[in-house]
Amino acid sequence: MHHLETSHRDRLYFLDWLRIAAFGLLVVYHVGMYYVTWNFHVKSPFASDTLEPWMKLSSPWRMSLLFLISGAVTSLLLANKPSGFMRSRSRRLLLPLLCGVVLIVPPQPYFEVIQKLAYDGRYFDFLRLYFAGYTGFCANGKCLVLPTWNHLWFLPYLWAYTLLLWLMLRIRPGLLDSLTGQVTRLLSGARLLWVPILWILLLRWTLFKRFPETHDLVHDWFWHAVYLSVFLAGAVFVRTPGIWARAAYWRWHALTLAMLAWAIFATHAVHGMGHGQRGIVAVQQWGALVAALGFGYQHLNADHPWRAYLNEAVFPVYIVHQTLIIGLSQWIKPWQWPPIWEGPFLVLVTFASSMCIYEGVRRVSLVRPWLGLTRSSRF
Repeated sequence: MHHLETSHRDRLYFLDWLRIAAFGLLVVYHVGMYYVTWNFHVKSPFASDTLEPWMKLSSPWRMSLLFLISGAVTSLLLANKPSGFMRSRSRRLLLPLLCGVVLIVPPQPYFEVIQKLAYDGRYFDFLRLYFAGYTGFCANGKCLVLPTWNHLWFLPYLWAYTLLLWLMLRIRPGLLDSLTGQVTRLLSGARLLWVPILWILLLRWTLFKRFPETHDLVHDWFWHAVYLSVFLAGAVFVRTPGIWARAAYWRWHALTLAMLAWAIFATHAVHGMGHGQRGIVAVQQWGALVAALGFGYQHLNADHPWRAYLNEAVFPVYIVHQTLIIGLSQWIKPWQWPPIWEGPFLVLVTFASSMCIYEGVRRVSLVRPWLGLTRSSRF
């Protein structure tokens, strides 16, 4: 991520810090997915619902925050009117996606079919099926789609939203700047909290049941509506004077709303309520976003020698982390450690292994673009 600046040339370091924190939280979350009852590629023999309330603490808003930050970054890049913008962004997003689908992701479905379908072939036998688009790995009426991008779905979604925003600004170059005044009026005062909640609630009431989550880019219309909304919000917010200070002003109110909503959501107090549950999740989702932006702007808007290093590292860590989690979990599974020891071990070793991979990749110019880094290197 580039240094972020507003029209007043104030650096928005806090968006970098939030991005680093969100990707770090993603690693912890995916380790947690191994231990809960929700669907995941592999499951611990100790999987239960114990961690699920804590998983719900971040699940409604974590990816939305990343898309909002990505929208802000894209908006600032487009404001500089760089030549070859989409070509550059396509290289940055699609080369890692290709690398992931071909090299990094395949171990994930391999371990999945071993555990869920008792597949007994060797890994290279599986690879032949993987690249041939084999459709025979089926259970309960659902078949595994191969090849797959699994956790890398964020990359094609972000590329599609970036392309859409680029096209919009090609047709109407001043669109985002013209929207800043409307956003200032629409989200003045406490409306910064409740107007977006109403929009998210409308999406949840109209689209959530009709379009279940797929991560396949084509049919995921509910989440497209949510993620594209926050992506565009980030693109406009970063050009709107005073919006971050306004989030900081309302940060405690937003945090209170988010925590109250989480407490209700996590304790199943709205279980089976349908629209009521969707309303609670909408409150938590936007409240947490405003709280993160507000506290970030208030307390994290400063540089540090580690910021640039960690900010570059998050992309490679994101690309490799889930394969490391799944591979490591299956490697240590025979040890039969209880989750209270095994879980932290997986988190620590995944972070350490991911950073070792980053340290190796960042030194090789030809390899850097395949894990989401620019080709230039200081080594």
